[in-house]
Amino acid sequence: MIQKKLILGLFILSFLNACGAPTAMLGPVYTFTSTGSLTQAGMTFGSNELITSYTGKTPIENLEEITSNNKNIHKKTLKSDDFHQLVKIRFKKTREKIKLSN
Repeated sequence: MIQKKLILGLFILSFLNACGAPTAMLGPVYTFTSTGSLTQAGMTFGSNELITSYTGKTPIENLEEITSNNKNIHKKTLKSDDFHQLVKIRFKKTREKIKLSN
């Protein structure tokens, strides 16, 4: 019985192999297997397709574009005076809490 299902599945898969990108359903399949929710898997696939049709790029390509444009933001943040002031304030508050707990 299991062998029949396996052979039938492989047979159908071989015909549908060229219908789309092999990795197009990888994310939703992983979502379905981890959560067991067909609705959530469908929403994942639908949102990916919507983003792709709207922007012309896959969600991963959009993410790569966003991160490549913002490479120096971390440097600018670490060198800013506001960041240093925030860190100093946090250190003072933490020291006060440690002194109170001792």
